Amino acid sequence: MRTGIPVPVRVQGGRGRGPGHGRGPRARAARGLWVGAELAVTVGLLVLLLVAHQLWWTNREARAEARDTVHSLEDQWGASGSGRSGGSTGSAESAGPSDPSGPSGPAQDSPASPAAGDESVAVAGGPQAGTSGRGSAPRGDQAYAVIRIPRIGVTAPIAEGISKAGVLDKGYVGHYVGTAQPGQTGNFALAGHRNTHGEPFRYINRLRVGDSVVVETRDTVYTYVVDSLLPQTSARDGGTIAPVPRSVVKPSYGYSAPGRYITLTTCTPEFTSTYRLVVWGKLRGSRPR
Repeated sequence: MRTGIPVPVRVQGGRGRGPGHGRGPRARAARGLWVGAELAVTVGLLVLLLVAHQLWWTNREARAEARDTVHSLEDQWGASGSGRSGGSTGSAESAGPSDPSGPSGPAQDSPASPAAGDESVAVAGGPQAGTSGRGSAPRGDQAYAVIRIPRIGVTAPIAEGISKAGVLDKGYVGHYVGTAQPGQTGNFALAGHRNTHGEPFRYINRLRVGDSVVVETRDTVYTYVVDSLLPQTSARDGGTIAPVPRSVVKPSYGYSAPGRYITLTTCTPEFTSTYRLVVWGKLRGSRPR
């Protein structure tokens, strides 16, 4: 017998849940997509922060430290200026032999070159005297000179060695241990970052034959002139920093006679460390600082 009293209907999915809020496959899939989207956004933000740190913050910090170091060196040199003898060292051309060969002599004329590893590993070689052609060699990671490249607006300290933590990541230019010091016969070989951490050598690919590269030490200012550029070679092409520099990978690039050379090396292509870009120059002259 029907009384007309409605019978309660149990709602599936639990108390307080309306239609569409059950625990079925669709709900679980939607929840999974939501969690995945949140993770993707979080990872993306972290990547952006990392990129900003590498491309902006490391440059900001390294350039500030490099600038302060240059000012500190100049202050030290100014304070000790009255104690120097002030004697002229003369021009580079009168001080020793010049290079008669041009940038592409026969490879067999070049002496055996040291092995060059990763940018962060110093190249083995004999000791060199002095930071200005005389005196004792600088200590490891010590900033002792300043490089200026007017064409690309670079002013940076030069430190002994090419370790990343101690030299390159500070925005410094590093001197390959065992290669010549400024003004000496041989090859004054340098390395610098192309991207991040101050990137002092980012635009050395824009240098042209005849551009000046100036190196200042406590006593002397040396002016080198860009003579040749090797766009790309192996990271282990030790011939590029040999006393008579010549690529062992691309022997058509380099020299065949002793001289007073400078070598600038950096990574290429940009934002990689796969290969090396090399710029060579020869000493044009020097003057007392």
